[in-house]
Amino acid sequence: MDQGDAETFDELGTLGIEEEFYVVDDAGRPTSGTDDLVYRYDPPEILEGRIDHELFKCVIETQTPVIESPADAEGTLRDVREALVEHAERHGYRIAAAGLHPAAKWRELEHAEKPRYRSQLNRIQYPQHRNTTAGLHVHVGVDDADKATWVANRVRWYLPPILALSANSPFWNGFDTGLQSARAKIFEGLPNTGMPTAFEDFHAYREFERRMIETGSIEDRGELWYEVRPHTEHGTVEVRTPDGQADPERVLAFAEYVRELVLDLAARYEDGAASDGTDRLRRELLDENKWRAIRHGHDASFVGRNGETTIELGEFVDRECDRLGVDGLRDVYDAESGAARQRRLREAEGPAALRESLVL
Repeated sequence: MDQGDAETFDELGTLGIEEEFYVVDDAGRPTSGTDDLVYRYDPPEILEGRIDHELFKCVIETQTPVIESPADAEGTLRDVREALVEHAERHGYRIAAAGLHPAAKWRELEHAEKPRYRSQLNRIQYPQHRNTTAGLHVHVGVDDADKATWVANRVRWYLPPILALSANSPFWNGFDTGLQSARAKIFEGLPNTGMPTAFEDFHAYREFERRMIETGSIEDRGELWYEVRPHTEHGTVEVRTPDGQADPERVLAFAEYVRELVLDLAARYEDGAASDGTDRLRRELLDENKWRAIRHGHDASFVGRNGETTIELGEFVDRECDRLGVDGLRDVYDAESGAARQRRLREAEGPAALRESLVL
């Protein structure tokens, strides 16, 4: 994969949504279906070139076309999801979504045979062998490479609250982890994950990419799996924080918020705004906030942007919705969390009802 160039950052405010899903059988259990759905059968037109498998043969990814206007986000997302569900059902499969599938036991599932993933399995070993995770990635176009890097630096503080709101993976390998987002903890076992440090400018980020490739640390830039990154192929700021979601309204809420946050920060960059302190926070404090999100979900509080005070998740949601004029995050916060719902269903109705609740 070629190293990215500053010229790819040429449009502000476009949106792209990538979702990872589980291919499941009639009983809602993960099953090897990506060979059929990605390679054997032609996908619907909207998915041509926008469907791929992930590490396990039970995990499949879709990408929306570039969304030019936020008014088109809901229709585009629903069209992609409906096409995937219809494609799967036509060939004997179903589609489910969560950060981790509660019935996925990694020792019993097949890994993909794609050379890229085989190489990762050989290099990384155990952390990648067990990586049955599924996430949501949001891309927002930025029209200048240095601006994108500046924005990515400052987005970092906002990511743990997003993770807390999205927490939808309490079960892993068949047991209750006691976490709200076990996916985030499982995934950060891989190298080059978690919170990145701040980069001085785009040149510094690109040099880091280059150095990682040339030293054999990664095989391509796609293996920099940080929570946020300037995406040097797409010309976007990519946020990779949320757990996978079955409910499209939650996906749209996160996409809406991430887009408005990126645009707000981009405007501050253009205005030459003084630092709000988030770019200077130690990575250890950002990691602490991420841990709070993983462990406590909707009940989390976070170290504030000044590194001294704390802020409750509900206060964060109210402030951000009022500040940016968005509503979706408040709806997500006011509703039962994905993790709480999964635990309630398994306790009250059993594993079969839980599996069925995750099916699109």
